[in-house]
Amino acid sequence: MTHDHQPTRGEPRVALVTCAELPDLEPDDRLLRAPLAARGVRVDTVTWDAPDVDWAGYDLVVLRSTWDYVARRDEFVAWARTVPRLANPADVVVWNTDKRYLDVLSAAGVPTVPTTWVAPGEPWQPPERGEYVVKPAVSAGSLDSGRYDLADPEHRRLATDHLGRLGAAGRVAMVQPYLHAVDTAGETALLFAGGPTGPVFSHAIRKGAMLAGPDQPTAELFHAEQIDPRTVTPEQLAVAERTLAAVPGGAERLLYARVDLIPGADGRPVLVELELTEPSLFLGHAEGAADRFADAIVAHLPTT
Repeated sequence: MTHDHQPTRGEPRVALVTCAELPDLEPDDRLLRAPLAARGVRVDTVTWDAPDVDWAGYDLVVLRSTWDYVARRDEFVAWARTVPRLANPADVVVWNTDKRYLDVLSAAGVPTVPTTWVAPGEPWQPPERGEYVVKPAVSAGSLDSGRYDLADPEHRRLATDHLGRLGAAGRVAMVQPYLHAVDTAGETALLFAGGPTGPVFSHAIRKGAMLAGPDQPTAELFHAEQIDPRTVTPEQLAVAERTLAAVPGGAERLLYARVDLIPGADGRPVLVELELTEPSLFLGHAEGAADRFADAIVAHLPTT
């Protein structure tokens, strides 16, 4: 569809951006519509790769369920660079859609999962024992990811095959030790909504373990997750805030952020992922969350 309007000083217009597989957004993102309408904001749902969209006609373009970008990252980031008022900004999208950003955060002192990167064509010698996760550096929704017990010869073969498939497709692979606390404590996702000086903590959820074994091919956009509300600890919040403080260009530009943590071997929180592109915000799992994120969107609208 074509949108040929220009931003006005009257009714602000916001695009919530999705993918062709989810033309009406995913259910959680739909919760933003009513609070935005209540704040006098007109909301359109637009597919990121739809032709003839006048992106400059929006006061703000908000990335949401663009979950098909993984196989087309170059095209996606090129599109992001053409959108004048994109949230989160295009340079953040470029940085955050390749998980090698973990090295940047680790160098800044953020506790992260130790990661080995394997480029296409590079050899990989699997450790003799231990459980490890293999996944691509550009991925979403736990797709193309597997968990392997490397003391098992069959799992060693499957892990090597997995890396070979990724390399043959031209994809950088990442290998990380499996954090067993995810099987008991689960993964904690801390959600932040942008404020005047940077993202402000909104709420948190618990996700159950996602990977039960080797990678299994699927046509889904993402694997289903078990979600429950969670109360964060001061230590978790401190790690999340340290993570956001290390974002290149400054966290004050961010409309939203999600920080995913799992207890490490010593029980202290370790960063698994920092989601700044198209994360699920789990608005339906915390009272007032949709209103907080709607307020953040309004605060990011241009003032003139």
